[in-house]
Amino acid sequence: MKAGEKAKSLRLLLCMGAAATLGACVSNPMANAPVDPASPVAKEVTAIANTKRPYPRFSEIPKKPTDERPVRAWASATAEVQGVGQELARQTAPETWTLQNTESFAAQAQAAVGDEPVSERAGGDTETFAREQRERATPPPPAR
Repeated sequence: MKAGEKAKSLRLLLCMGAAATLGACVSNPMANAPVDPASPVAKEVTAIANTKRPYPRFSEIPKKPTDERPVRAWASATAEVQGVGQELARQTAPETWTLQNTESFAAQAQAAVGDEPVSERAGGDTETFAREQRERATPPPPAR
């Protein structure tokens, strides 16, 4: 076989492959796909699928919004957020705080709370609490 004939054969084979590929795109395999009649939405799916509606036109595509932020503004806002994050990380680094004078902090907190009444259940019997909750509970209806 000559080189020219090989090139023609290859070109013909490529054209046939392209035609077969494009031919498969022409039909819509989902156009007449069966709908499961047991499905709760079978009626709606069938009604929507068989409704003839006009296709949208390119003229109906909305125009680009004019009130959106320019790309450079997004970049500066991103840099600002990253800077704030770095500042927060610097301010809360492990070497910036200590746990000293905790006794006076605890005393101030205790003074702020004062003498609030202790819960009736504090240190109570867990089994009694669980039994009371089971008695209060309403069981679900039996399964059908």
